[in-house]
Amino acid sequence: MTGGHFAYYLGAFALALGVLIVVHELGHFFIARLCGIKVLRFSVGFGRPLLVKRYGADKTEWAISAFPLGGYVKMLDEREGTVEPEELQRAFNRQPVWKRILVVIAGPLANLLLAILLYWVIFMQGMEELRPVLAAPPNASAAAAAEVHDGETVRSVNGRPVATWQEMRWELLQVAIDRTPVILEVINPRQEISIRRLDIKNLTEGDYESDLPSSLGLKPYRPQLRPIIGVVQSGSAAERAGMRSGDEFMAIDGRATLVWGDVSSLIRQSPGIPLAIELRREGESLRLQATPSSIEEGGQSIGRMGIQVKDDPALRQTMMITVRYGVSTAFVKATAQTWDTSIFSLRMIGRMITGEVSWKNLSGPVTIADYAGQSARLGWTYYLKFLALISISLGVLNLLPIPILDGGHLLYYIAEIIKGGPLSERIMEIGQQIGLFLLLMLMAFAFYNDINRLVSG
Repeated sequence: MTGGHFAYYLGAFALALGVLIVVHELGHFFIARLCGIKVLRFSVGFGRPLLVKRYGADKTEWAISAFPLGGYVKMLDEREGTVEPEELQRAFNRQPVWKRILVVIAGPLANLLLAILLYWVIFMQGMEELRPVLAAPPNASAAAAAEVHDGETVRSVNGRPVATWQEMRWELLQVAIDRTPVILEVINPRQEISIRRLDIKNLTEGDYESDLPSSLGLKPYRPQLRPIIGVVQSGSAAERAGMRSGDEFMAIDGRATLVWGDVSSLIRQSPGIPLAIELRREGESLRLQATPSSIEEGGQSIGRMGIQVKDDPALRQTMMITVRYGVSTAFVKATAQTWDTSIFSLRMIGRMITGEVSWKNLSGPVTIADYAGQSARLGWTYYLKFLALISISLGVLNLLPIPILDGGHLLYYIAEIIKGGPLSERIMEIGQQIGLFLLLMLMAFAFYNDINRLVSG
């Protein structure tokens, strides 16, 4: 990754992290203020404050601290310092348990509300996405056994309608995690509707970690495009060889290139190998020699020439779709998407705990930064979608009943209601130590997975 790409990805990650932390902590802050609790400090980041400003009648400190992966709202509390008699009624520990519960759950709920807002904007704006049109499946795949045919379009997955490839993939994930058969309703180019039943009992953990549709043999249909260059990237092997936009491939190393797929395949198979290329330019034949650059993908070297196929607007319209909704429908769908994603996240966590799903699915800051950069490069709607997903993950994670997280404090308060009084300081101290240990273990797993993904490519 170049320095420019690194800075871009880092900037996208920092913006996402800042937005999610601020929204989460503002949830705690506003509900605390509504409940009459005095807030001493609002901090983005942990550790030593680097920048502090005081605002408001309470002279609340607004701080940016040294360690950026998180934040906190510090409230007036007798357990953390001396409280003047006239302010006792504003101390957090003096509040009735229902107010403390509201303050604790406000942070995660703020993240979930942010996700609803972002999805709402996305569903109203619409995103151009790939239609769920299927290619002929590989032999011995679940899709081949189900007799999926080339050119069939998926209409629904287990009864839930889908309009895009991403929607199909999301529904597949939700069905596959329960190891229940996948039932696809498809329609072919002759407008005949069929049912395809996919057996998924042979899926492995690795299939969940990679591309699930591909693991089932469900691959996107690739139309046969003419081998005409649309874009030549600056500084690429193609530019160095003298290729131009509009050039049509006739042959590579003596092998005819009838469609763009032939060009792509031959280039991928030839990293660092000089190729004799025959082109047609403005009706005349032209012979060039070009050496594809070698890059790593999936643990192996492949060739890249730095060219893109010429866009076919008519064909693009048949392969792509932009789905938009009205204000009220978009809001309903945004709420449903946030709910479904939250429940799916909890189910995945539960299966990680029971060993049914690998801990390799846990991602850390490096992977998240990578996704932030990739989504930002695709466009602002993709970046908002990424923000919504991470906001849900943050909200769900903080609601887990782990001491030190919001969910752990919620667990204390529920125990207080059942017991009829607060838990002892000793029990809460032990709980905090256990929570810190569990949180450090989760972070260690996440960082390990990040490093492993970097090493393995």
